[in-house]
Amino acid sequence: MRAIWYEQTGAAASVLHFGQLPDPHPGPGEVRVRVHASGINPSDVKARAGARGPVPFPRIIPHSDGAGIIDAVGSGVEPRRVGERVWLWNAAWKRAFGTCAEYVVLPAQQAVPLDIKCSFEAGACLGIPASTACHAVFCDGPVTGQTVLVTGGAGAVGNYAIQLARWGGARVVATISGPEKAAHAKAAGADAVINYREGDVAGAIRSATDGAGVDRIIEVEFGGNLEVSSAVLNPCGTIVTYGSMAIPKPNLPFYPMMFNGATVRMILVYLLQGAARDRVIDLLTRAISEGALVHAIAAEFALDQSVAAHELVEGGSAIGNVVVTI
Repeated sequence: MRAIWYEQTGAAASVLHFGQLPDPHPGPGEVRVRVHASGINPSDVKARAGARGPVPFPRIIPHSDGAGIIDAVGSGVEPRRVGERVWLWNAAWKRAFGTCAEYVVLPAQQAVPLDIKCSFEAGACLGIPASTACHAVFCDGPVTGQTVLVTGGAGAVGNYAIQLARWGGARVVATISGPEKAAHAKAAGADAVINYREGDVAGAIRSATDGAGVDRIIEVEFGGNLEVSSAVLNPCGTIVTYGSMAIPKPNLPFYPMMFNGATVRMILVYLLQGAARDRVIDLLTRAISEGALVHAIAAEFALDQSVAAHELVEGGSAIGNVVVTI
């Protein structure tokens, strides 16, 4: 099969290889998927660059997300699954071989039926960006009637969070960093969009909510936004955070947050299991079937252009998801 792989960490142009590898075959409880699209996430390029430590396997095929068609199954898997359109999650999480190849083999439960309404390119965005957003919005129950603040509303996770919160019946305020990103967040359904680089951000959020504040914050930068978050969060509100890159060791204003009854929930989508994973899959399946999601694909690359795809993700200029088509 054609594949992309690396055997040491470093710059994409230096360590990514394109060529032929043996076709994989499914074992017990596994399926083989003919991959049509492979999604690239920041975690994929960080792992390849070495930010997550040394290479944990002799050879890595990158990317956790993808979509395609099951073409073979191992023992214990229903043969009728052959021919099924699926999207994939955690293909490269603590595993050597991810989705950046013509074929991937993984446990059957990690291949989720994909609605015919959803393209393979869109399906390749569901494993990390959409699932993170879905869990962040709904992990504490329905958001109907709540006001949800989504920071980084133009990001891959943030954009899905806006759409899912609106689908769930919430009013949504989003923060962004410029006009193009503002338009992207508004198109996703944000009721109010605020440029966090301009003026009194907390004041603008309160103004956008008629002074009422917010009940839930979907937070991309916990440490960097903590002062604003603490100022606008309603009593007994929740901050759900999936990142804190700018300030990885934030100073927590414990007593002000305690006397506000604030909850801080840190999430990592790779760790979802059991009922939590099932809930996310069910909610995303319903949202897709109801036409509630628009999938922002910033760029598509051929498999042999994966170096350029990685470099685009690392550059941070893409508004939306970057996908390799196979």
